[in-house]
Amino acid sequence: MIVAAGATHVGRVRPINEDAFLCDPESGLFVVADGMGGHHAGEVASALAVESIRTFLMRTREGEAVTWPYGIDPALSFDSNRLLTAIKLANRRVFKAGEEREDYTGMGTTIVVALISGDRLMFGSVGDSRLYSFANGSLAQLTEDDTWARLTAGLAPEAVVKHPMRHVLTNVVGARDQIDCRVSERAVGAEEVFLLATDGLHGVLDGAAIATSLGGGEPPDVVANRLIAAALERGGTDNITTVVVRCSG
Repeated sequence: MIVAAGATHVGRVRPINEDAFLCDPESGLFVVADGMGGHHAGEVASALAVESIRTFLMRTREGEAVTWPYGIDPALSFDSNRLLTAIKLANRRVFKAGEEREDYTGMGTTIVVALISGDRLMFGSVGDSRLYSFANGSLAQLTEDDTWARLTAGLAPEAVVKHPMRHVLTNVVGARDQIDCRVSERAVGAEEVFLLATDGLHGVLDGAAIATSLGGGEPPDVVANRLIAAALERGGTDNITTVVVRCSG
């Protein structure tokens, strides 16, 4: 059984919320995006990316009339190939939108997607929006950040947190016509909680604080809003978005 909820907040400084999210327990699809760009372009980029991913995955979930504009990876399952294609299509849509209007030039967005089908989890990300897993009392980050700090050879995790270029992105959706992204797949635990979040959350809350909230056994809507409240208490200058997914049985 899947129970999930999402929440978002503009934060204490930003004039608009450029984050977007999708929380659909019925289809097992969860997406979080953090847009960037001048004027309202970031808001547009994140919304376009989320909608593009939703449209493709909903249209192809029965496995009929699927087209593969970027080919298929034989090492990936059908659902993982769907997810990979959906992210690449979202990139193309955001990139083309940025070319069509001068005030959208340079816009882009991070993206993190989780697709749960049966007892399998497919997930992928671009940028620094993250997917976490909490199970058996332990928190694990499943995605890797596309940041300059992460590229630094030999940099320990605790050093990344303090790195002056930890927020400098090396890969975003919509920045160029083609994109590199990672898609992974694994089994879902019998009792497991997933968190999708923008850096407005994980940039101010450490792993211990996140684990405490996810391990409390409260409903996902309570947890999602509690995490945002905790981020706001610690400054919360950026937009903050969370999606909490509880899987059981």
